Amino acid sequence: MNIVLFGPPGSGKGTQAENLAKEYNLLKVSTGDLLREEISSKSKLGEEIDKKISKGFLVSDNILNNLIENILKKNNSFKGLVFDGYPRTLNQLKILEILIKKYNQKISFVFSLNVDKNTIIKRILGRESCSNCGLIFNEFFNPSNTKSHSCDPKFLTKRTDDNEQTILKRIETYKKETLPVLKYYKNQSLLHEIDGVGDISHIYKQIRSIINTLEAWLYNVYLYK
Repeated sequence: MNIVLFGPPGSGKGTQAENLAKEYNLLKVSTGDLLREEISSKSKLGEEIDKKISKGFLVSDNILNNLIENILKKNNSFKGLVFDGYPRTLNQLKILEILIKKYNQKISFVFSLNVDKNTIIKRILGRESCSNCGLIFNEFFNPSNTKSHSCDPKFLTKRTDDNEQTILKRIETYKKETLPVLKYYKNQSLLHEIDGVGDISHIYKQIRSIINTLEAWLYNVYLYK
């Protein structure tokens, strides 16, 4: 089972991708994480990526496509993949379709988390992560406190690209580049739109319900074929 999860920046797709990966034994594929790892390595490529991301632009498709193919080659111990925000452009979509067929895979579900702009801005501006333990908080929706976080507050940091100007740029880039990809998956009857505003667990229940219902239906079709 391979899943593609979409949503504008700050929609919570990373959290939902983690939930799906744990429950269904999937490998989470986050291009954002892969790119940030490259930036952290201080390589020349990492510096180039950092400049683009900090201005709200997307990195080149060639870089992302190579990263994705490397993961598909190594996918042995998991039952499938959950793509967190990839493919973001029609060109990436074309390459992914080629790679999926090349490695005898298929896309089973595509989910899009719909969140309004004001909620996105508040979610991102309030986002904090602990550099010591890795926990993620939000000063507006889920603030760090002594009960939920034992580390010193000095370890709480924000991403350098989490500012309102960059956020608005990223939202516009998402609309321009990604909505055509959603239209493609909708025409393939793979797209499921989810209300991404509200309790995280409730959003996940919606996603899980769609997966389990369709899988049960397919099982019955196969059983009584």
